[in-house]
Amino acid sequence: MERALSAPGKLFVSGEYAVLWGGVSRVAAIGPRTAALVRRRSDNRVHVCLEEGTLAGHTTPLGVKWEREVPPGFSFVARTLDEALRLHGRECVGFDLALAPSAVGPNGRKLGMGGSACATVLAADAVRYVLEERFDALKVALVAHTAQQNGKGSGGDVATSHAGGVVRYRRYELSGLIEASSTGGYRAALDGSAPVDVWRLPTPRVSMGYAFTGESASTRVLISQVEAKWGEQGRQDFVRRSDALGQEIEQGLGGGDFRAFSEAVREQQALLQELGPLETEPMQRVLSLASAYGCVGKQSGAGGGDGCILFAPDAGQRAALLEGIRARGFHTLELEVEPGVRGEAQAEPALRSWLDAVR
Repeated sequence: MERALSAPGKLFVSGEYAVLWGGVSRVAAIGPRTAALVRRRSDNRVHVCLEEGTLAGHTTPLGVKWEREVPPGFSFVARTLDEALRLHGRECVGFDLALAPSAVGPNGRKLGMGGSACATVLAADAVRYVLEERFDALKVALVAHTAQQNGKGSGGDVATSHAGGVVRYRRYELSGLIEASSTGGYRAALDGSAPVDVWRLPTPRVSMGYAFTGESASTRVLISQVEAKWGEQGRQDFVRRSDALGQEIEQGLGGGDFRAFSEAVREQQALLQELGPLETEPMQRVLSLASAYGCVGKQSGAGGGDGCILFAPDAGQRAALLEGIRARGFHTLELEVEPGVRGEAQAEPALRSWLDAVR
């Protein structure tokens, strides 16, 4: 019994930081997709196979008993499997799970598209399939991803990778579920919890692209630095302004007045810079080029590195913009909105070979 599946990455369209403080974000599910393959075993052994190696253990009602300390690269997947088995709450068969690496740029650096969130979503859906469970895989992924970050992060990347499309998302309260996972009553708490506030929006009519600046930033460090400087009143004022701009951006994604849409995107970018020096010099160059080509862009995510999401009125102008950016040495991608986590008819050969090696 096995299942091949895949899930998309994500880019924030609007509302980063604001979503941490009760505001609304808009996030796009985008490719390239990440693939996974899960296979049920006849014993209780567990193997997690990644590009960097294999982590082994066996199932228990409290999670996986790993044979060694969990390496950092396995941490989000391992935490997700622990949460799912704890929710299952009884002895069960084991499984082997292989996950492809997340997308990287020409220099080998991650592109800032939510690789850990995507892996968490894939792990939650894979183990639910193996256990023939009916739990809410999105909530399990949110619990695992948030707990592994010690409560940091909004969960917008997880929700988007799960749901697909462009979503409107408000941060989901997880403290009660995280506590129940450790103290008991986890299944009842999860089954009785409120729905996740995530809504899929219509497919955008503007063309989108991405430019990676060649730098990577630590989202958790940036969030901690920003939150240390801003008091409650300042955060609420920021949320109010961000939510208003986010609504304008959402309307503009549906087409119409591209100039008005562009102004809202620029104002959102300017608002983010009030939080601190989040815009790097390479990002400034990319955004200036976008304006010169009659397009617009903004940082996507916490800033301090990674890249910019770009918007063009049509595919032709997008192609010209991305060609111009590439000529300056930046890595670019044309973006199309992707479906959420899904089963696939065929498994990637490399993933199958990894699982065959641990039989």
